[in-house]
Amino acid sequence: MKKYISTFLGLQAFFVMNHLHADETTSSPTGGLSQTLMMIAIALLFFYFILWRPEQKRRKAMQKQRESMKKGDRVTAMGIIGTLIRVQENSIILKMYDGSKIEMLKAAITDVQPGSAEDAKRAEKEDAETKVEQSS
Repeated sequence: MKKYISTFLGLQAFFVMNHLHADETTSSPTGGLSQTLMMIAIALLFFYFILWRPEQKRRKAMQKQRESMKKGDRVTAMGIIGTLIRVQENSIILKMYDGSKIEMLKAAITDVQPGSAEDAKRAEKEDAETKVEQSS
């Protein structure tokens, strides 16, 4: 037990002496608060120009693309590709390759490819057929 106490006291004395010696050799930091504020400002600028601003531009471009959709456009939504036959307030109706029709949210659209005039006429005809089917 005496051995452990003497070892503990020896280690304690070593750390105290080491701490006192370290205090003598270090100088006081210069510009502490201003340097910290400068680093925070640089970090904020980094996050704005590298992360936030490009994401904001991408969102605006996608919103513009979703607003410019019209009948006959080829649309990709969550990996599903179809021809747009009706645009509603918050959703769209797509016609798939096999002729089936599904309703999807506008927010799910990832790509819009403009269709031709023929596609628009075909979509108009299919939309009219869909309305007749729903009414009966």
